[in-house]
Amino acid sequence: MIREARLARGWSQQKLADELGTVQSAVHRIENGQQNLSLSMINRLAEALEMPLIQTATEGSVNFEIQGPTTLSGDIDVRTSKNAAMAILCASLLNHGRTVLRGIARIEEVDRISEVLTSIGVRLTWIGDNDLEIVRPARLTPETIDARAARRTRSILMLLGPLMHEFDQFLLPYAGGCDLGARTVHPHMSALSKMGLRVEATEGNYHAVVEETEGTMRSVTLIERGDTVTENAIMAAARTPGVTVLRNASGNYMVQDLCFYLEQLGVEIDGIGTTTLTIHGHDRLEADVEYDISEDPIEAMSLVTAGIVTKSEITVKRCPIEFLEVEFAILEEMGQQLELSAEYHSGNGKTRLVDVTVKPSELTAPLDKIHPMPFPGLNIDNLPFFAVICAMAGGQSVIYDWVYDNRAIHLKKLSDLGANVQLMDAHRLLIIGPTNWRAREIESPPALRPAVCLMLAAMAARGTTNLMDVYVINRGYEDLPQRLNKLGASINVFWGTPQNDS
Repeated sequence: MIREARLARGWSQQKLADELGTVQSAVHRIENGQQNLSLSMINRLAEALEMPLIQTATEGSVNFEIQGPTTLSGDIDVRTSKNAAMAILCASLLNHGRTVLRGIARIEEVDRISEVLTSIGVRLTWIGDNDLEIVRPARLTPETIDARAARRTRSILMLLGPLMHEFDQFLLPYAGGCDLGARTVHPHMSALSKMGLRVEATEGNYHAVVEETEGTMRSVTLIERGDTVTENAIMAAARTPGVTVLRNASGNYMVQDLCFYLEQLGVEIDGIGTTTLTIHGHDRLEADVEYDISEDPIEAMSLVTAGIVTKSEITVKRCPIEFLEVEFAILEEMGQQLELSAEYHSGNGKTRLVDVTVKPSELTAPLDKIHPMPFPGLNIDNLPFFAVICAMAGGQSVIYDWVYDNRAIHLKKLSDLGANVQLMDAHRLLIIGPTNWRAREIESPPALRPAVCLMLAAMAARGTTNLMDVYVINRGYEDLPQRLNKLGASINVFWGTPQNDS
């Protein structure tokens, strides 16, 4: 309704944003049902568009009405990596030149970190729908940081590495993100301390103090092979003159993308994709660069899972195969038919892609437990999809999530849609299939991948499922309901306050 009213007036999204006193990306989210609206915003929309019939009953959460069972068909492209985008957005602070990121996802998480960067003086300009120009000022202003936006994203931690080269000391708000239990920031502090950054927790903030270090050669061993830990250490090393050898590093997809971007800035990095990185840092980085973000292996697995759960034949195009090989090997052992095209390269010229055709298959439970490992093992963010896949398989499956405290608990909600899921402990699930999925109203969990698993299961369930309060899905996926609907799904976005089961 809002989009049609805007077009009827001949306005662009930017024009409406100007009338509302907001940014164009916010209008984009509103028109795609991805933005919670306050009463104030509803009134401003009504006034700007001369639409007095907008009613405040629409205030509340964004929800999905999902009709099932669904049979999908056709092709769908994998979009670019959210996690890579977040890392490179933070790394753009290292560059005193102009950065243009090509194909960046227009999602909540990107908007959050964009708000943070804008608040400290960075100029962000959207070029078309999915390209973003980034120009930093001569001096960043962390003292003006948007604390509310910062606290809603864990990516704020990745500002430690870039900002330590700008100031003797600075404050960052505590990091937020998904509700997945205790995720310590100690590995970040341990790594960055080797390069002169000391961080203390104060009331509501991290207080960072930069100290002088000696020598031009340093060796840093990470106490945890985490993705954001590795990215933070890489960014710190990129502008630390001399050579930094980083051991026990993650070689995961977002880390590789970050390295490819930094190489364009002139940083020499040896060992990309391995656990040992050698980084030749520079005191100043200044280059005008354009970088194509690579495709997201987690979204690829989401879309493959949609085909598996609905027993449909679909082709998922532009899958980064290097980061999906273990997942596909497990699927094939379970009896899932997958046809892979010849390989080709992503826009960055580095990442290997394939098109994957999913065939309707009868699955059997895997003989061993399914568990994640650091790259090149099964990706921790792809593990939840095996919960809903195993619910389709005959026999008993065990999902072991040793990384997060709460995610197995969130996946237990699959039982609300008919799956036989037993919580063995906070990290292990016993799943007995196959499942006869049933529709119902269900509250979305506050964790991205489990929420998407419920959405995919609902597509296979007979009847109407109302998945309530899906903000967390919109935080990590761009236009997912609309894209699945083009394959034959029936997902309607609606507004309203979740019902209280009590």
